[in-house]
Amino acid sequence: MWRELAPIGRHADSGGYRRYAWTGADADCRAWFRAQAESRGLTHEVDRNGNQWAWHGDPTGRDAVVTGSHLDSVPDGGAFDGPLGVVSAFAALDELRARGAEFTRPLAISNFVDEEGARFGLACVGSRLTAGRLTAEQAARLTDADGVTLPQAMERAGHDPESIGADPERLGRIGAFVELHVEQGRALAEGPHPVGVASAIWPHGRWRFDFRGEANHAGTTRLADRRDPMLTYAHTVLAAREHAARTGALATFGKVAVDPNGVNAIASLVRGWLDSRAADEETLAELVGAVERSAAEHGAADGIGVEVTRESFTPVVEFAGGLRDRLAALLARLDAERGGPGSAGTGSRGAVSRDAGAHGAGGPGAVPILPTGAGHDAGVLSSAVPTAMLYVRNPTGISHSPAEFATEDDCTAGVVALADVLEDLACR
Repeated sequence: MWRELAPIGRHADSGGYRRYAWTGADADCRAWFRAQAESRGLTHEVDRNGNQWAWHGDPTGRDAVVTGSHLDSVPDGGAFDGPLGVVSAFAALDELRARGAEFTRPLAISNFVDEEGARFGLACVGSRLTAGRLTAEQAARLTDADGVTLPQAMERAGHDPESIGADPERLGRIGAFVELHVEQGRALAEGPHPVGVASAIWPHGRWRFDFRGEANHAGTTRLADRRDPMLTYAHTVLAAREHAARTGALATFGKVAVDPNGVNAIASLVRGWLDSRAADEETLAELVGAVERSAAEHGAADGIGVEVTRESFTPVVEFAGGLRDRLAALLARLDAERGGPGSAGTGSRGAVSRDAGAHGAGGPGAVPILPTGAGHDAGVLSSAVPTAMLYVRNPTGISHSPAEFATEDDCTAGVVALADVLEDLACR
């Protein structure tokens, strides 16, 4: 599966992926997902918002267990963020079938559309629509860099945009959603456990800063006569870093657009997007407020108009404590029975070689439970469905880059852990 998926949307120069929602690369990923479902005899369907589902058991049944992630990417992203969760979901089902597991609840594998938000600027569009956290009217106003609206892009890709919107009936049939994801950090890298459990997702959001000045000639305009928005933008970037360090939070200006964007022209408009995250909503509000005040102060001094628009916000997500603790206890118990953290040695009853998941002879202990600053579909769905997440160790700690990585052994350990969890939830 990994070899088949790997070439899709990969850019020859950067080595990263450009799998943007409702594009050709996205269509190829979706075709791959459907082929994986049909090759296993699963019922494939696309919901009203474009999310894909592969059902083992009755798609209309109640109390279903769902697992999966997404297949789209950020610009020049890595191979693991999203796809690891989808590939592992299919592999975990294969493992359960090889074990001879008897399902007592429907099981589905999902591919949520447009999780990264690389094309339309809003993350988790598919799951937000489904959960009612993005209305059809709001979605219709989303546009890409070429002015194509989300409904236009969906229609061009063969999906009816008239159907989009909240899907409470579907969510009402789901008893639990578990998402496996590559770790976006190095909390697991120094320890013996290849797999961890998520505790919470930090509150986070995106803010657009518009700095408006006056276009002029770079070679003839005196410094004293300039109203250069780039200066105010630069001061704001530095201020964001300073305030983030002071509050123990995160602040990143990672995207910028400039008009008229000429080498020999003073800009008339600089538009920068702030991504900010913190451990709690009070700290996040304090940080963003401080950045806004710094932008306004420097703008006043530079003769620049500053306007700030909040484009998205996700409150803190505390994953369902009962489900989270159940998963952590289960994995810790199985680790102990198998001889240590990540150990795979339980014989040969499954399709996945458990010996591949072993890591050293460290004694059994509690499975790591860790927070993250990254948003996920599981976080969006948590308002309507009990959700949990598993993390697979990433030795580089790098994410949203071609350098993100997980070893084959750790990926195998992740598949076994996910199979164990699904067996506990859907087969007993």
